Amino acid sequence: MRLASFQITNFRSINDSGPIDTPQITAILGRNDSGKSNLLRALHSLNPAEGLAELSPIKDFPRHRRLEECHGDTPVVATRWSLDDSERAELAQILPRAAGVRHVTAGRGYGTARWTGLEGLGDLSLDVSDIKGKVRKIVPAVKAAAEKLAEQARATLEQAADAFDAAMILSPDYIRWSAGAVAALQSLRKAMAAADAELSDKQEQMLVELEEVARSIANDTPALARAKEWVLQKLPRFICVDEYPALPGRQNIAEHLARKGWGQAAPEQRNFEKLCKVAGLDPQQLQDLLEKNDQATRNQLANRAGSVVTAEIRRLWKDRELKVRFNLDGPYMDTLVSDPNRAYDVEVNLDERSRGFQWFFSFYVTFFADTKGAGDAVLLLDEPGLHLHARSQADLLAHFEQDFGNQIIYTTHSPFMVPVHRPDAVRTASTSEAAGTTVSNKAEGDARTLYPLQVALALSQTAGEAAKPQQRESTARAGVPSRELIEPVASLP
Repeated sequence: MRLASFQITNFRSINDSGPIDTPQITAILGRNDSGKSNLLRALHSLNPAEGLAELSPIKDFPRHRRLEECHGDTPVVATRWSLDDSERAELAQILPRAAGVRHVTAGRGYGTARWTGLEGLGDLSLDVSDIKGKVRKIVPAVKAAAEKLAEQARATLEQAADAFDAAMILSPDYIRWSAGAVAALQSLRKAMAAADAELSDKQEQMLVELEEVARSIANDTPALARAKEWVLQKLPRFICVDEYPALPGRQNIAEHLARKGWGQAAPEQRNFEKLCKVAGLDPQQLQDLLEKNDQATRNQLANRAGSVVTAEIRRLWKDRELKVRFNLDGPYMDTLVSDPNRAYDVEVNLDERSRGFQWFFSFYVTFFADTKGAGDAVLLLDEPGLHLHARSQADLLAHFEQDFGNQIIYTTHSPFMVPVHRPDAVRTASTSEAAGTTVSNKAEGDARTLYPLQVALALSQTAGEAAKPQQRESTARAGVPSRELIEPVASLP
């Protein structure tokens, strides 16, 4: 399923966000404290990877409203999902009348109960004249067969025929009618079997068709319940990442394993576990090899892990080609980074690299570890790339588009994280005292809200102009836009 849109209500700064359309990648722009993060937090609560939990009215219900207004079913999240062809076929197998359903909905309130819907689900319908016509032919045929029986057997079969005739009279409540019709059909079958009475092939076929109609209606209620449960089971998980804590450049493997065994792993240990997952290393295996004094195997594993991580970092970090190496020193593992293309290829511990690279490395490790095996999870990222250079932010955006099949929704106020080549992906968040946080599917808002988009468009135009042949050649060679191209950007509000 693909998230088509969502809407947040009654959550923190949000009274009603309005419907927010979500293509493959959605960028939500807004000034600081406009409520962008609250949108992601609320959406994440619908189906978090960590498991469903109640929301806190004290913490999450809008502060300007009375707590008595908040109940377990007070709506918070409403979502709309598109189904692909295989999902539509699977749903129709569960509930035949859902064959035309192309979108489903799901939502939640402050309690843990979630609700679902099938958009465009057709009403239960019956061909009344067809049912009446078949009944009019079957009842006389049964009574005709009863005429050939002894008096007591005849009376029993005629009673069953009359009961069947009465039960097959349609009522507006199709579900209730179907329960009576199924029971009457079963009684008629038993009476005919007991009397050894038979109908013609054509009449028998009519009886079978009536049984199928009655059972399909009787089964609709449990089938509808199964269809709604199917929607919940199919919902993609939401993975929300709003922090990328720095990874320690040196880790004591023995201490890590001990803390893990005691259930006292600190954030640094948990992040080290993620690094090992990404690099294909097993801390317990490394410790066992140390105790066996098998340094050769340990070093081979470390070298392979360094090559794996280096290849990915070079693919994603465009600033310059760096090399990552894991050095095993007794119980310690150091993460060392070097620049082979520099005149002096000096290895530096990760802790001593630039803040931007540390952020990117942590992002890569944390994001990869958290999302690996997540399948069709929807990724929610709050202000990614804040510490990155402008060009690296652009590389990060390209990474989102090229390396992930997942839907991604992220917030930003950086012009370098605005996908100007995909204007349909940009949403703007605004806030006011009266309305709270609202979101527009168009580029709307005050000057501060639109500023990142305006700058992004201006920079994109500048880059396009600079790329034109025979135009400001010296400026282009220097990589610096000319003054007349910069002035429109500087004059933006």
